Amino acid sequence: MILPVHDRLRAHVARLLTTLYSLDESSTPTIVLEYPPNRELGDLGTPVAFELARRLRKAPRSIAQEVAAAFGSLEGIRSVAAAPNGYLNFFLERRDFLVTRLRGDAPALRTAAGKAIVEHTAINPNKAAHIGHLRNAALGDTLVRLLRRAGRRVEVQNYIDNTGVQVADVVIGFIHIAKKSPEEVRALAAQPKFDYFCWDLYASVTHFYEEDRTRLALRGETLKSIEEDHGAPAEMAAAVAPAVVRCHLRTMERLGIEYDLLPRESEILHLKFWDAAFELLKKRNVLHLAASGKNAGCWVMRLNDAADAADASGEDDDAKIIVRSNGTVTYVGKDIAYQLWKFGLLGRDFQYEKFHTYANGHTLWSTVSSGGDSHAPAFGRATIVYNVIDARQAYLQNVVVAGLRALGFNEQANRSIHFSYEIVALTPRCAAELGYTLNDEEARKPYVEVSGRKGLGVKADDLLDRLEAAARAEVDQRHPASPDSERAAIAHTIAIGALRYFLLKFTRTAIIAFDFKDALSFEGETGPYCQYAVVRARNIFRKLREQQPDFDFAPLKKVNQEVAERSLAAPDGNALWEMVLHAGSLGTQIEAAVGAQEPAFIAKYAFQLAQSFNLFYHHHRVLTEEDEAKKIFFLQLSRLVELQLVSALQLLGIESPEKM
Repeated sequence: MILPVHDRLRAHVARLLTTLYSLDESSTPTIVLEYPPNRELGDLGTPVAFELARRLRKAPRSIAQEVAAAFGSLEGIRSVAAAPNGYLNFFLERRDFLVTRLRGDAPALRTAAGKAIVEHTAINPNKAAHIGHLRNAALGDTLVRLLRRAGRRVEVQNYIDNTGVQVADVVIGFIHIAKKSPEEVRALAAQPKFDYFCWDLYASVTHFYEEDRTRLALRGETLKSIEEDHGAPAEMAAAVAPAVVRCHLRTMERLGIEYDLLPRESEILHLKFWDAAFELLKKRNVLHLAASGKNAGCWVMRLNDAADAADASGEDDDAKIIVRSNGTVTYVGKDIAYQLWKFGLLGRDFQYEKFHTYANGHTLWSTVSSGGDSHAPAFGRATIVYNVIDARQAYLQNVVVAGLRALGFNEQANRSIHFSYEIVALTPRCAAELGYTLNDEEARKPYVEVSGRKGLGVKADDLLDRLEAAARAEVDQRHPASPDSERAAIAHTIAIGALRYFLLKFTRTAIIAFDFKDALSFEGETGPYCQYAVVRARNIFRKLREQQPDFDFAPLKKVNQEVAERSLAAPDGNALWEMVLHAGSLGTQIEAAVGAQEPAFIAKYAFQLAQSFNLFYHHHRVLTEEDEAKKIFFLQLSRLVELQLVSALQLLGIESPEKM
């Protein structure tokens, strides 16, 4: 296997640091490689001197100078320089880097040991999915794609909270507002827009409670019926949840999102997963039964000092309640049991049955209490677990991790990753377009929060329909002679590209204020802009075949080093080099995205590569280039960018159409 220049460089600098400063492996900092703002400063740079400055009690600039002086020679590195600001910058051997990339010699990323479980989407099965759920699903799906590309075996889970408060509330709506029987609910559940019906009904339940606060007692009674699986409420929940889940799956399939397993909360209860976890927690004295106060009769978790400190900073003590006084288990209690199972620590397993088969033949399994399929794959027993849940759930996720630590599972607690993200809200303009009435204060805010209980939000399917309609109008105008099915497929690809890029281009810590005008824009930093760069690259080769049917493509597999070196040394060589450097660094970007757990890195990479190629496309007439050797070189560059850009977009879950 060829070791990439980035890896060679990191290893070389790490060895230098251990030698120069007598560092052991544990105290040697990670060598992070970045791209200087312009190529005059260098092709790659590292801020490692800043990390060592305090420890060594030296100025970063002095450390950078010492490392640069001792650097010596390294294959692929032309020179090294210590910048005045303390950065250590490196200049690559441009010709070698270019030749390696054009030959397609870039190595595969290292294979990671063990299985990763990524749990994402996890929409309460009580109503239609909305725009906020799409951010969770897009982030989770992209994380899965990145981990798999990085060599990790990944199992994708979509947790179904089919015994929770939200399902109980919609059941109360069916019984007390819609006045439906279990048979009537089952008939409604068979309708294709059942999730939309539940959306409106769920919002009505909020008003139902506000009219008479004593009605909240119905929630506890209904929850108990559902958890114990008896009575009309349990019958209704058994009809509502699976039907809504199937609606969610159809929505997510539109975005190219698939899952391996649907773990259902009901099985955690029915198969006594919680009972097993409960006994472990009591045995380790992690729980205590509150005898007085507002939590009297509840089983409450004893948290470590760090978690108690977080609680003291303003979190509600109720978040530590694991079993309510009426005997029902809270979300966090069931999640502790679920997390133990994910790591294979519970000593119990689900049974499984096939739930859905995707168009590509992939099987989606669901947990069941009995009568499972003996040929089901082995689920669970992960090495690392990523829970994709919004930032508002951080405290509850900390409680789950605290539970693992209290049970002595410190390694698994360290590998329990809360892959958090901020909310998706609406701009006031968007809320107004949707017909919501805002008061003066709300209208002045930068965003309006989505509220499922109030029915305030953009339904995912409505958004997708609107995006596809806008894309279809553009495609129809540009390609009126194309078959209807082809235009529909292109419009779908563009719409999904626009939406997924919009959801992924922001860092996870940024609140997204959704606006139809911004999402539908095909200019600037958008998915369609990146897709169009691919189409342009492909058009070069399509036109070439049309103009010269007998063109010999064999030379594209060989690199004319003299032409490459001459082109990079030309007046516009820096722009070409910028594109080559970017195109040849996807592997490094993937490693950075996985390491930082930030899919936005790949979105930014795709946009910048598309920008570089569009600049190249406007400055060079590839097909009319008279110098045949130079023409071949330009074709090779176009092919390199096309392949890398297509690959980057695939990681984002975005397809590249043949035309737009």
